[in-house]
Amino acid sequence: MSIAQTTADRSSANSALMRRVALAAVGTATFLVVLKTVAFVLTGSIAMMASLADSALDVIASFVNLLAIRHALTPADAEHRFGHGKAEPLAGLAQSAFIGGSSVFLVIESVRRIIEPHIIHHGDAGLIVMGISIAVTVVLVIAQQITVHRTGSIAIGADRMHYISDILVNAGVALGIVLASKFGITIADPAVGLLVAGVLALGVWHVFRQSYDQLMDRELPDADRERIERVVMRHPDVRNIHDLRTRAAGTTAFIQFHIELDPAISLVRSHAVSDEVERALLQDFPKAEVIIHQDPQGYGAPEGLP
Repeated sequence: MSIAQTTADRSSANSALMRRVALAAVGTATFLVVLKTVAFVLTGSIAMMASLADSALDVIASFVNLLAIRHALTPADAEHRFGHGKAEPLAGLAQSAFIGGSSVFLVIESVRRIIEPHIIHHGDAGLIVMGISIAVTVVLVIAQQITVHRTGSIAIGADRMHYISDILVNAGVALGIVLASKFGITIADPAVGLLVAGVLALGVWHVFRQSYDQLMDRELPDADRERIERVVMRHPDVRNIHDLRTRAAGTTAFIQFHIELDPAISLVRSHAVSDEVERALLQDFPKAEVIIHQDPQGYGAPEGLP
């Protein structure tokens, strides 16, 4: 089987995995909203309301994620020759806005509850709900981690980040309910709400930064660029590499550069060398699109370019 066919099969499997996990995230968040709504009505806990608000935003964010992933996985067409991968970082920015808004809301409501303490009712019911929420979310995060490892999806990665924070949130809510309902420490409930807001704010910054870098066509990390140069220079006919440019859109990396070859070789041979270098790069970067320009040795990078 050719490298191209193997890469295509892997890409198809990864796309199906991304869609399934994105759909699972929507279903999980919807289930938790229903569960936590019942728990909030029973307990009146501000920490439970914080967790409910977080899960409600998860439904929106995960649904936006699902749409973005489906759009990002649409093959390139005549109007989008580089594909639709930037739908993923756009979804990441939308998630940042959702999560940021919930952080502000939780801070305001938690401060209000600190000023006006509230008694927690039916604490045991709240604890059962938190236990179920943590178990379900852990299963989802494991599935997302596997997907991110296999596909490198920024959208699934962003979703995974705030579901990890959900686990911490739910554990904090359980602690707040125990302290408030069992020991009468009413300030513990809004204090957990403030802690949740802080965790969400940290998640916002991580997702925003990653999404912003892709939308602004930031270069791949230095380690990846150095690896590209090493792979290219391993070919015995390549004398030098210059004008390396990289960027990412969703799960696809775009790599372009010039290679310097012996001026005496034929055009056919220079083309073959480029194909061999591209195949070597695809071994290390299977989701990449590679563009190579051949130069005679001595005709290096234009002045001002790396």
